Amino acid sequence: MRSFRDAKLMAKTLREALASRQIDLSHSETLEIVARQFGLADWNTAAARLAEHREEPAPAQSDGAGVELQPGIPILRIFDLAKAREFYLDFLGFTLDWEHRFGPNFPIYMQVSRSGLTLHLSEHHGDASPGATVFVRIKGVDAFRAELIGKDYAYSKPGIQENAPGGRQLEVPDPFGNRIRFSEARA
Repeated sequence: MRSFRDAKLMAKTLREALASRQIDLSHSETLEIVARQFGLADWNTAAARLAEHREEPAPAQSDGAGVELQPGIPILRIFDLAKAREFYLDFLGFTLDWEHRFGPNFPIYMQVSRSGLTLHLSEHHGDASPGATVFVRIKGVDAFRAELIGKDYAYSKPGIQENAPGGRQLEVPDPFGNRIRFSEARA
């Protein structure tokens, strides 16, 4: 069976091939198609099956007291699931890892990820405050900006701030007032 990374690349390639024929599908829709090609019910099932092929993060290091902290996962407040999918999956290119509801017509809680960055998105009141900022180290900020601009997303045309603290910075606001600051260290 192919790896998780292969499946995501297959979805991206499929989306690009269909777009060249004026067939517009979201990244999420192409992930669902790829999952069915693997004979699985949906992308969540495929992601779980392929998870063992993901690259493992570097092992945590103990602080000497037997405590090992893992990287934090920011929780961002969202108010509209369709807008969140359009922004995080279609525009930023994240993959939906999983989603959860306590029942029908309940708020959603979901995890999205891309290239080592994991975010939780929540409609639950009290989980997070709108207007949060997430600082993310990145390599290839110019390529990432070119990718985003190439998508011609009507609501965001991010530019690079050359003299931001810590390096060159690409700030991308989401539709809910949150900001993600992608920062590349200066050489």
